[in-house]
Amino acid sequence: MTTRQTTKTQVRLFPAPAPLATVTDLTAQEAQAVTEAVNPLIADAFALYVKTKNFHWHLSGSHFRDYHLLFDEQADAIFESIDIMAERVRRVGGTTIRSISHINQLQTIGDDNNDFVPPGEMVKRLMEDNAHIAQNIRAAIEVCDRNRDSATSNALQGILDETERRKWFLFEVMQGISNTN
Repeated sequence: MTTRQTTKTQVRLFPAPAPLATVTDLTAQEAQAVTEAVNPLIADAFALYVKTKNFHWHLSGSHFRDYHLLFDEQADAIFESIDIMAERVRRVGGTTIRSISHINQLQTIGDDNNDFVPPGEMVKRLMEDNAHIAQNIRAAIEVCDRNRDSATSNALQGILDETERRKWFLFEVMQGISNTN
């Protein structure tokens, strides 16, 4: 059995290597600012996707079916947002996520490796993570607007709306948990 050692090296995101250097009318500084604002959102989306699927797979309790379906629906929406954001980064001349270790370098959403998480705690954690992501999306939108990238800003607006929808649903579920305990 061979052991593979990996070292954490910072992955370069901008400028893109020549074969990937998409032509854009943004300045190099503008494209870099957008790239650096959006890539952590992509890493967080991957992290939240895995956490949401983790909770979907490891759910138990009286609300199993409802939460199971809700978490699966939310995971699908999160996964869909990843490609939208990554393609925007590429369109402005940056590069994006390359590996699990790259996600780990950029993510601000914590992983969840607990053996068991009660369903109400799952809902709470996902609500808080979605709120965190919404806050970061708003900041990235500001960066995009300051750097003349209204297309990425508009794409992020749609993703923000979906993130707030997830947060709202989870908030409402939390209200039911509080009222029944």
